[in-house]
Formats: sequence, structure tokens, C-alpha cells
Amino acid sequence: MENTIAFLRERVTRAPHAILILGSGLGGLADEIQDAVRIPYSEIPGFPVTAVAGHAGALVAGRLGPVEVVAMQGRFHLYEGWEPTEVAGPVRALAALGAEVLLVTNAAGGIRPGMQPGDLMLISDHLNLMGRNPLAGTEVIGSARFVDMTEPYDAEFRRVAEQVAAEQGIPLSEGVYAAMLGPSYETPAEIRMLGRLGADAVGMSTVPEVLVARAMGLRLLGISCITNLAAGLGGGTLAHEEVLEVGIRVRDQLAALIRGVLPRIATANRPAEAAS
Repeated sequence: MENTIAFLRERVTRAPHAILILGSGLGGLADEIQDAVRIPYSEIPGFPVTAVAGHAGALVAGRLGPVEVVAMQGRFHLYEGWEPTEVAGPVRALAALGAEVLLVTNAAGGIRPGMQPGDLMLISDHLNLMGRNPLAGTEVIGSARFVDMTEPYDAEFRRVAEQVAAEQGIPLSEGVYAAMLGPSYETPAEIRMLGRLGADAVGMSTVPEVLVARAMGLRLLGISCITNLAAGLGGGTLAHEEVLEVGIRVRDQLAALIRGVLPRIATANRPAEAAS
């Protein structure tokens, strides 16, 4: 991790305020970053390399509107064989560069009745059903050991996102995200179980990064793109190609929402004298 941070400090010369994690089919927003420094994951010491379709596998640092950001075009997954600390390691490294906010997106299957492919859902809470936690093991200096998860997804940030969505006419709901290990999709019986447990959507990512971000003191906003109805709730079979296709279809809406939200949550996270 020390080598990772040292390398990134050399290449990312302006401290990022926000980290963006862009999920399956959603990485195009990084192309809008100005004064961009693009670093393939393969060049970064200590970074895993993603091989999942729809994940470009690059870090892009620069300015999105008025906010200094660093965007992850694609993420790492436990189902690829990485350890939880490796999956969430980039968040730990980027927080060390000075980031205070994490905005995380993902592709998810809709469970709640009435959801349709293309819907956007603010994550209000999550269920960690992956069986793994990146905070387990040796304690890391500068990271909380016993992290309060009463409100992992910031209520003020969610209110800002709802205001921006209303102003832009973007339909937006809130719900609970269930994180499963994958890579197989869930069975209809598992989806019925998740619904009874209170899940509104299900995916295979996000929670490891969120846990480390909270341990590092970052404030969080999470947005799921509902790319398909979960098993047993729609016709036909599930395929990753469908996930990518829907992600591409709604990326303009998601990009507009993020562009509107970022300046407001960046200001909200700063002391009054800094914000002025």
C-alpha cells in the first residue's frame, strides 16, 4: 500500500476531493473529466487488474465541473478471486491522497415490485451477504477498527441527490442493496429470500469499498442502476450483455445526476469558511 500511495502521489498532482467508482457499463462518465491524467490499473503497483467486460480498468484523475475527482473506470470483485483487502485497497489508497467523499455506482438486479430496467436507485442501506469483510485481519493504522454502520450512506447526500433528480426530471427511488458473492446470478428462491430480508436490489460489488471508506472517515453516496429484473421476476434468462446494454442506455441520465450532485456534496462536506 505504501508503494501504491507513493506512485499515485507522483502521478496525481492535485489532491482529489471525491472518488468515483463507476460500475458495469457506466465508465463513460470518466471521459468527461477535464485536465485528465489516465493511469491503467496495470501500471499501478499493488492494484489488481480487472478482466470483467464493461470495466475499462483505468484510474482517471482531473476535474469534473468544479470538483477535483479521481474516477475508477471499473472495479474489482471478490468473485474474480481477489481478497477483500485487494478489492477495497484502491479506496484506501485514494483516501490517503486526500479524498473526503466516495460516490459509488453499480449495476444491480431489481427485486422490489414495480422496478424496471433503467431505473436509478439511491442506496439507503445494504445487506452484506458476501461472507467477507475487508476490515477483518490485521488492524490498519489510520483506519477505524470497529466502524459504526448506522448510516453508511449519507442522509444529507441522499437528500441532495433527490433534489437534483427532481430538478432534472430524473426518476429516482431509494432502497436497500444486497451484496452477494457471485459470479453466478441468484436463483428465484434466493431472490424470494432476499426480498423477505428487505432487499430492493441485488448485486456483486460495492460493499467492500463502502466498508473501507467508512473506516477511513469518508462520506458516501451510492447509486444503483437497475439493469435487469432479478431471477424469477421477469421473462427469460439473465446475461451480462443485458447488464451492459441497459447501463449504456441510462448512462446519460446517471451522468447528469452525478454532475449535478457532485458540486453540492463537495460543498456540504467542507467547513463553512472553506465552502465560502
